Amino acid sequence: MIAAAISATGLFTPPFSISNEELVASYNAYAERFNRENAEAIAAGRVEALELSSTEFIEKASGIKSRYVMNKEGILDIDFMHPRIPDRPNEQLSIMAEMGVAAAKDALTRAGRDARDVDAVICAASNMQRAYPAIGIEIQDALGIGGYAFDLVCGCGSAAYGIATAVDMVRVGRAKSVLVVSPEITSAHNNHQSRDSHFIFGDLCTAVLVEAADVAPPHAWAVLGVKLKSQFSNNIRNNYGFLNICDPEGVGKPDKLFVQEGRKVFKEVVPLVSEMILSHMAELNLAPNLLRRMWLHQANSNMIRLISQRVLGREATEDESPSVLHEYANTSSAGAVIAFHKHSDDLKPGERGLICAFGAGYSAATIFVAKAA
Repeated sequence: MIAAAISATGLFTPPFSISNEELVASYNAYAERFNRENAEAIAAGRVEALELSSTEFIEKASGIKSRYVMNKEGILDIDFMHPRIPDRPNEQLSIMAEMGVAAAKDALTRAGRDARDVDAVICAASNMQRAYPAIGIEIQDALGIGGYAFDLVCGCGSAAYGIATAVDMVRVGRAKSVLVVSPEITSAHNNHQSRDSHFIFGDLCTAVLVEAADVAPPHAWAVLGVKLKSQFSNNIRNNYGFLNICDPEGVGKPDKLFVQEGRKVFKEVVPLVSEMILSHMAELNLAPNLLRRMWLHQANSNMIRLISQRVLGREATEDESPSVLHEYANTSSAGAVIAFHKHSDDLKPGERGLICAFGAGYSAATIFVAKAA
C-alpha cells in the first residue's frame, strides 16, 4: 500500500469580521422589537418572550469573540439577519468555488505545486449552494486541473472525511495528488434570530493537499492512520434541501436552518469522540504521552477542553490543544484544519499529532499524522 502524506494546507479568510459586541447589539435590537410588538401575546402566555444576549453569555458558552463572514451588513440588519449573497450568472464562478480556488492556490503555493500536478479535487463542506454540477468540478475547472472531482457532505466532519477519502485514494494508487477544499459559508444556514445559536458560526475556506509520500515535499506530514465513525442523531439538524421547493409554506420555518439540542450533543459527542480517539491510538500503539498536539473540531471551548482532558488524562495546555474559536468562531468542517494550518509549523520531525472533526450525523473522523524527518 502506498504511503500518504499531507503536503500543505491553504486558507481563505473572508473580508469582513463581526465582533460579539456588534452581533449582540443587532440581536438585542431585534429581540426588544419582537417583545414590544408581541407584548400582549407575551403577557397572555401565548408567545414566549425572547431573552436578550450578551458578550459574557457568548464567551462563557463558546469561547467565541468574533467571526469572519462573506457578508456583514445583511447579518446585522435586524430586518433581514441573514447574509446577502446574490445569485451569480452561470457563466460566473460561484461564491463557494471562488473561496475554494483561493484556498487551493494558497495550499499549492505552500507545497510548491502547480495545479497540473493535481489528479483530483474533493469539495468537502457541510452545505453546498447547489445540487449540481458539483462545486468540486467547478473548482477543478477554474484551476485547470485534470482528472476528476466530486462533492462530499457530512456535516462538521466533511473536511476530515474528505481528507480520509483522499488518503485512501492515494493509498490504492487512484491518485498521487488530491486537493480537499472546504468552503464553509455557515453564516447562511445559521439562525441569527435565535439567542442560542446567533453567535456560533463564521465563514471560511480551507484546502488540504494530500499526496503520495514519495512525491511530498520535505516539510510534509506522514499520515499514520485514519478512522471514520458515524452514528445517526437528530440532535444537530438542518432540514433545508431542494425538496422543500415542493412545500413553499415550509421554507421559512426555523428547522430549515441550523438547529441543535446543545446539551444532548455535548453529553453524547464528548464520550463518543474521546473513546474513538483512544481506540484509534491503541490500534496505532500510540500512548497519550507521545501525542504532541491535537487539532480538534472548533465547536466550542468547553468541548475541546473536555475531549483533550479525556485523551491525555489531564488538563491540556493551549499548546497541546490550540483553539482558534476566539477569532474564527465555529466554521463547521473547516475548524480543525484551521487549527492545524495555524498551529503546526513549530512541531519537530517525528512529533505526532491528531486532526479530529465531529458533528452532525453524528459523524467523526480521526487522522493521526507525524512531521516528516
